[in-house]
Amino acid sequence: MANESLFPGQSHYVTIAEQQHPTIRRRRMHQSVAFLLLIGCFFSGLGIQLARLQLIQGEYHRVRAENNRLRLIPVPAKRGQILDRNGFLLAGSQLSRSVYLWPQEQSPQEWKITAQQLQSILKVPASEIREKLEKTGYRSRIPVRVSPNLSPRMFIGLAEKVENLRGVEVRGESRRSYPNGNLLAHILGYIGEATSEELKANPDYPMGMMVGKMGIEKLANSKIQGVWGNRLIEVDAKGQEIQELGLQSPQQGESMRLTVDLALQKTAEKALANRRGAVVVLDVKTGGILALTSGPTFDPNLFTDQVTSQEWKQLQRAEQPLLNRALQGYPPGSTFKIVTTTAGIESRQFSLTSKLATASAINIGGIAFHEHGNGYGVIGFKDALAFSSNTFFYQVGMKTGPENIAKWGKELGLAGTINLDLLGLDGANHGQIPTPKEKEKLYGEPWYVGDTVTMAIGQGLVLVTPLELAVMISTVANNGWRVQPHLLMSQTNTSETKPIKTKISASTLNLIRAGLIDVVKKGTGRGLNDGTIPLTGGKTGTVEIPGQPDNSMYVGFGPANKPEIAIAVVVEAGGFGAVSAAPIAHDIFKTYFSNRNVPTQSKP
Repeated sequence: MANESLFPGQSHYVTIAEQQHPTIRRRRMHQSVAFLLLIGCFFSGLGIQLARLQLIQGEYHRVRAENNRLRLIPVPAKRGQILDRNGFLLAGSQLSRSVYLWPQEQSPQEWKITAQQLQSILKVPASEIREKLEKTGYRSRIPVRVSPNLSPRMFIGLAEKVENLRGVEVRGESRRSYPNGNLLAHILGYIGEATSEELKANPDYPMGMMVGKMGIEKLANSKIQGVWGNRLIEVDAKGQEIQELGLQSPQQGESMRLTVDLALQKTAEKALANRRGAVVVLDVKTGGILALTSGPTFDPNLFTDQVTSQEWKQLQRAEQPLLNRALQGYPPGSTFKIVTTTAGIESRQFSLTSKLATASAINIGGIAFHEHGNGYGVIGFKDALAFSSNTFFYQVGMKTGPENIAKWGKELGLAGTINLDLLGLDGANHGQIPTPKEKEKLYGEPWYVGDTVTMAIGQGLVLVTPLELAVMISTVANNGWRVQPHLLMSQTNTSETKPIKTKISASTLNLIRAGLIDVVKKGTGRGLNDGTIPLTGGKTGTVEIPGQPDNSMYVGFGPANKPEIAIAVVVEAGGFGAVSAAPIAHDIFKTYFSNRNVPTQSKP
């Protein structure tokens, strides 16, 4: 029958029940509607969640899933070695371990907790770790280095927890190493992680790129840095490597050979003994810097690790160890009498045979200007240099005039003549030899007669850097050829460093060299004529610094008969030039000549 149920009697039973109990029928209808609404809400929730995952967070989870499978890991390139002129290693690389974080592996809140855990192990502030993650972005696929050069203790401590710290990776890589410690620090400089500005300027730089920040490391960075490579690896959900899928090998940077002689550099730094001051040694023929030291110094290895706040404070202390004093201006004192001699003769105000009377003091403009003794009678330029007579050079300066002194000072290599950009050393400055017009412009003051008098003996407004002093003395030693100082062997004998022939006459240069040799034979530099080294020439200087002890200075060249090297030394608060500066020059000459088996001359 058409109205029969599949189950006999069932339809009839329900119909009768509903007819007999209408309340039961309403209750069943309400239950059915509620059940349908519940199912509808459940599936609607699933739909909303699915839409959120796919449409709103779809990209995030897609990248996250992909990142759990594939990773592109930068492979640091070894920086090129830096060698001295004889091939001795000055800067190289060694294996180290660094800690990297994969930002996507944890949420910002989770990283906040992880940063606190890492802080106690790595000794890196949690705030600094979070700052690096925030700069990179928590959704970045690029790892962030938070700690270079793990110590063994840190490595063990991290290894105990790393499996529980998702997204934390310990990676082996190349680390810069300076095997000689603080030796050559101001020449070599140091490296550091590229700043955000440097990363923007160099799009090919990966995160964590180490670049030169100072010295040769900075000057030659483009050649030394090499090219980083990449590894494409497959990892599991825990970040453990499964297999390598591809490798782009890094390219090691070029090696750079410096003009520096490591033996001379060691001698110079040992003799300066980390006192405030500087030493420069030049090849008088080429201008190659054989040694350049500044004291106090620092250890560039500090910057290959995470520099602590305490270490940074030490580097900023009053002694300023980061300051390269070889490129800062000092009053040159009596070493400047070489300039005054040149100016007096070359300006035709004096002849080679001119003689002047010296005394314990002379009166100029109603002011008494004193000698450092009782005077030396009537003498010429040669003896005036040998005995460093102040009263002689007061008179020469007054007649010659400041304009001529400044002119011939520049001819010798002072006051902005040399190209400091070629050196690429930070904080480099030129000296100054102001003329009356320049003084008015610089200081807003007129020129006084005392300015000319003090200028003649290298005091007052005159400032000369130790590097410039070395160029000055090498110009005299090299028959008037002025060299361009440089640090790279590849620059030697190029158009950039070709010596320039000055306008100084050979007769004037011969007279000055004879006077400087007499300084060592019988004058203020007799300590260098002790029979242990060949005869040299030089000039001492004792510089008065108002309110402070005198600076000690010395310039010299050797051997006397055929000069090869020139030396300039400044020791702040060192007293007499013959006491502090000249002995440093003696030690350098001794090292230089002993390495070349140059026979010494017996003391006369």
